[in-house]
Amino acid sequence: MGTSVFNWLSQKLASPRNQYWALQCSGWGGYTLLTFVGSFFWVANHWLHTGYIAVATASGVAITEVMRRGFQRLWDKPPANRLLGTLGVVILGAAVWAAIKFGGSLWLYGKESDEHPVVLAIYWFSYSFLIYMTWTALYYGIKYYQTSLQQQEKALRAESIAHQSQLKMLRYQLNPHFLFNTLNAISTLILEQDGKTANKMVTRLSQFLRHSLDNDPMQKVTLAKEVEALQLYLDIEKVRFADRLQVNVDLDGDAPRGLVPSLLLQPLVENAIKYGISQREQGGEINIRARVFAGELLIEVSDNGPGVPESELAGLGLGGGVGIRNTCERLRALYGNEQKTRFANLPRGGLAVNLRLPFEQE
Repeated sequence: MGTSVFNWLSQKLASPRNQYWALQCSGWGGYTLLTFVGSFFWVANHWLHTGYIAVATASGVAITEVMRRGFQRLWDKPPANRLLGTLGVVILGAAVWAAIKFGGSLWLYGKESDEHPVVLAIYWFSYSFLIYMTWTALYYGIKYYQTSLQQQEKALRAESIAHQSQLKMLRYQLNPHFLFNTLNAISTLILEQDGKTANKMVTRLSQFLRHSLDNDPMQKVTLAKEVEALQLYLDIEKVRFADRLQVNVDLDGDAPRGLVPSLLLQPLVENAIKYGISQREQGGEINIRARVFAGELLIEVSDNGPGVPESELAGLGLGGGVGIRNTCERLRALYGNEQKTRFANLPRGGLAVNLRLPFEQE
């Protein structure tokens, strides 16, 4: 019961108009209570005084509602015009409310006070002006706060859209890059009059591209599904290399369930084939290993090729090939400082690419 009431209130207060009236009723309700309690002990006729307070409160609510409409018209004006206009509205509202309260006080209690009527009028106006200036400050403060939240929300939404566009751009750049390399290999096979092998590569290529187009570039997939998608690409390369290409996959423990960006491994494996395996006459092997440690998904893609000169290792993720560079940029855009990419030559020969990502599951 309590939860349903709380949910109902939360839904109602989600509207700016309902928020305004909730604050309006709370503020004027507090004013009414304080005025009544403050005058309870020195007022003789409580019923008559209660009616007076009710009239003062009702008129105060009505005047501030008119003031609010005036402030809405002034909101888009230049700052100087808004300031002067607001001050004029407050003075007019305070004067009307002071006249109502002063007139009501004279009607109820007559001229019992020794103070001059002008002094009393100034008192009532000053009192009313202070109340309305406080109301106005709260109104503009809340209005500016809500506007600031809306601007922040728009900025975050724009940043999110730009972020997604960047990721899609990086992801889509991989397809033309991979396609160029594959078509170049098919062209070579045709020139060598190896039509059967070229036809196999075209078939595998169509399967891979169909899979690539069917998957949302913003969607993360499990590492197990990513390896399945990688197999489509490897089928293409195995047509070229036959028995010269060997791929070993070792996904330990919870690693297969870890979420990764789609087509994360393909450019890494393509780079290993291009600069590692193809450089060896007898071919070579690629090892893909993954495990979960301390809340992170650790992935390693390595080959047994010639490796990379030590002087070039540091720049691989920044100025290397399109595939490697885009992969590093995608990871930075997705995970920020929570990811790490490291390139290292292996003692036995070859290059290892180590990825460290936050471990996420579906």
